[in-house]
Amino acid sequence: MSTSSFTLGPALLFCPADRPDRFTKAAERSDGVILDLEDAVANRASAREALVAHPLDPGRTVVRVNGVASGELEEDLSAVRAAGYHTVMLAKMSTPEDVQHLDDLQVLALCETARGVLAAPEIAAEPSVVGLMWGAEDLMVSLGGTSSRFSISTGGVAAPYRPVARHARSRVLLAARAFGKAAIDAVHVDIADMIGLRAEAEDAVASGYTATACIHPDQVPAVRDAYRPTTEAVARARRVLEEASGAGVHRVDDRMIDAPMLAQARAVLDRAEQLGDAD
Repeated sequence: MSTSSFTLGPALLFCPADRPDRFTKAAERSDGVILDLEDAVANRASAREALVAHPLDPGRTVVRVNGVASGELEEDLSAVRAAGYHTVMLAKMSTPEDVQHLDDLQVLALCETARGVLAAPEIAAEPSVVGLMWGAEDLMVSLGGTSSRFSISTGGVAAPYRPVARHARSRVLLAARAFGKAAIDAVHVDIADMIGLRAEAEDAVASGYTATACIHPDQVPAVRDAYRPTTEAVARARRVLEEASGAGVHRVDDRMIDAPMLAQARAVLDRAEQLGDAD
């Protein structure tokens, strides 16, 4: 399958594939649902059966399948094709060769091991890959580490990622965007921490991520709000484009405005149009 853009987002919601009672609700409450055949299910055989028996809109659905080394991938792919889906998230990718037999599918590459993160540019270059996502906790397992973050800070808000996790987050983003592919930020595992989730999602969109993955429906509004430009940001972007429309360098509100700043302003307006009215 030739590469096409992956535009689902900004809030992608994981849903266990062995819980078909949640499929429709997950799809209705998110910008795209990720039906999970990997970590979230206890019985993968029943999950595959549910996947086929309870189809959703293929255009708004991704199926996370087990990695190449799992021994489960071929059965997962058979279920995906039988259900009529065409986009998969391939877990624990480590090399470009992992996707070279999947040319009939669109692949979101999950770079969540040390090898996968280091190979992110080569993986992003594969034609069947339409986007990259990173994962903090599996990365730490592959490194022999014990925690992706520093200790929980006062007030219960999740502490910042450790430097190695921040490096992986940046490397996967750079690889994806260098090849014009979507970039999906990792899940925020502390479901109650809406402040930390909002802050990370705001950083994600400002840095160039196109979507953030969620593990609970309550996280979806926070992600959407973070990706939606504020009224002030939209007004400033319009003013920049109106007052600095010609070639060369301009001055708007005591800030230098040149071609990159104009492009950023257009991106703000495009995102505001995509996500509806600003706050």
